[in-house]
Amino acid sequence: MRVALLQTSLLWEQPSANRVALARALNALEPADLVVLPEMFTTGFSMRSKDLAETMKGPSVAWLQEMAYQHKTVFCGSIMIEEQGAYFNRLLWVTPKGSVKHYDKRHLFRMAGEHKHYTSGKARLEVDLATGRCCPLVCYDLRFPVFSRNSTTAYDVLIYVANWPAARSHHWSALLAARAIENQCYVIGVNRIGDDGNQVHYQGDSMVLDYEGQPLLQAEHQLGLYYATLDMAALRNYRSQFPAWQDRDSFVLH
Repeated sequence: MRVALLQTSLLWEQPSANRVALARALNALEPADLVVLPEMFTTGFSMRSKDLAETMKGPSVAWLQEMAYQHKTVFCGSIMIEEQGAYFNRLLWVTPKGSVKHYDKRHLFRMAGEHKHYTSGKARLEVDLATGRCCPLVCYDLRFPVFSRNSTTAYDVLIYVANWPAARSHHWSALLAARAIENQCYVIGVNRIGDDGNQVHYQGDSMVLDYEGQPLLQAEHQLGLYYATLDMAALRNYRSQFPAWQDRDSFVLH
């Protein structure tokens, strides 16, 4: 499975301009099975959901469908969505044929007041891609291992799209490695770069880790497209040789 990560800066609360800038950056995209964009890639991490949220028939969903079709690959990333009077930080999973699946961010970042402006999601999304199964989550979800837990090896790749501040970059790298080790899976973390409208600074540090928490890719602090190849045969062999997953604790989320 070949994945592409777009580590980019974002224009504050300017969806149209961000779509143009992202499309320009994607002109250099090489063949990949999946392209991962950051959290709230059309606006930055804004709480102006009532002013900026789109519907599922809006221009940003259509843009993702066009990108997936044009580049013949799956795209994922999150945007603001309004649905039946509620607002969601919604991760979209879009295929070249135009199908759209979604996951609504469950853990809302209260330190920025996200829980006051968005509705929490309930269920995870798990989706097949190429030779492996993926579970895409959003930013603050990274801090909650129970929700991320890989019960019965349900997925092979855990994905986090984020606007993760530079001030807590050590937490980002440490938690990504922990999720890879404890879930015996590949982990992809895609973060943005630059300053947002609240003067929060982001330094990127997007990365791909293997099932032992070892980095396959570290984008560090540079803008650009980055690529990694995930070896599913090696993952399955590792799980077979070191089947810690068989001793997992059973639980039910409420």
